[in-house]
Amino acid sequence: MAVAINVPRVNNNDDEVKLVQLNVAVGQRVEVGEIVAEVETDKAVVEIEAPAAGYVLALRGEIDTQLRVGSVLIWLGETAEEAVPDEGAAAVSGDAAAAGAEAAPTAKALLLLRRHGLHADQVPTAGARLTAADVEAYVARRGSSAAPAGGRGRAPEASASSMAVAGSVQALASHERGMLATVSWQRDHAVPGYIEIEYDQAPWASAAKQFQSERGGLLSPLLPLMAAKLARLARDNPKINATLVEQGRYEFGQVNLGFTVQVGEVLYLTVVEDAAQKEAAQVVTELVELQRLANAHKLSPQQCTGATLGFSSMARWKVGRHIPVLSPYTSLMVAHTAVDDERGVLGATYDHRVLTGADVVKVLKLLSKP
Repeated sequence: MAVAINVPRVNNNDDEVKLVQLNVAVGQRVEVGEIVAEVETDKAVVEIEAPAAGYVLALRGEIDTQLRVGSVLIWLGETAEEAVPDEGAAAVSGDAAAAGAEAAPTAKALLLLRRHGLHADQVPTAGARLTAADVEAYVARRGSSAAPAGGRGRAPEASASSMAVAGSVQALASHERGMLATVSWQRDHAVPGYIEIEYDQAPWASAAKQFQSERGGLLSPLLPLMAAKLARLARDNPKINATLVEQGRYEFGQVNLGFTVQVGEVLYLTVVEDAAQKEAAQVVTELVELQRLANAHKLSPQQCTGATLGFSSMARWKVGRHIPVLSPYTSLMVAHTAVDDERGVLGATYDHRVLTGADVVKVLKLLSKP
């Protein structure tokens, strides 16, 4: 049976990537793990490995063109003569659906299925499990831009022809498209609220200084330590590590801690997986490394996808209020800033469908102390 190699998501903010290298040709045999192509955004270059051994049946991309995340890039077959699957027919046929009927969906895939009103047995899979990339590829082939479940009525999008003042349309950069997707998710799905409290920074500053004196390091561990505590709070209160699915609260099985890193004009949401099960020192170490990789634009896809809640700070800019946007499928994004050397502010954007103001205030008060 033919195996699809799909276009990967390089990071959470990009729905398209650029194909910069193809290492294979139709008819060529490849082995498991062989690098078959490279894609890039304006942040990183990622190598694509063959998930199985086989012969290249078809190539679906050209060098220097933009490819949609989740679309098929390469088809592999057991023999060089195997027929290339009919992608359009596969998107709607029961036979193709049956191929993935036994594949249990991942958590991300399940959320996408529900968002688009699909069932797992409708979507063909490229591997042993139904993944988010499989669902995205299916939706792309079907040409669907399904209306988001729970979306609220709003004014139609503006068009160039509707503008009263003459101008021109400029294409968005990949990170700008990613931000648009994030903002649109909050607009179409979440019912956002915002709460903030002022707190005394001295206890946290003291804890960070002690941690640094004991373990070393050039950078202050203050923010990573606060983010690590947020992950532990989520472990003890699964409600804040959740999203809404079909009128029910979907509590994630692990805490994937999102932590924002601003690099020039690019905003990354880096991710520490299963952060609540790690010691604070390990979380700090991972976050420092993620910041280093972000500054060099060398983050891998796994290091910036899958956040289940988030922590963001604008303390270095000394802003008075910071109201972040919720990452897709999260219900809490904590915002940290500093008023002066003594007073700090902890705020949070939250999905009011999942959390109440009382839930959020409780989290912020607990987070305000080491």
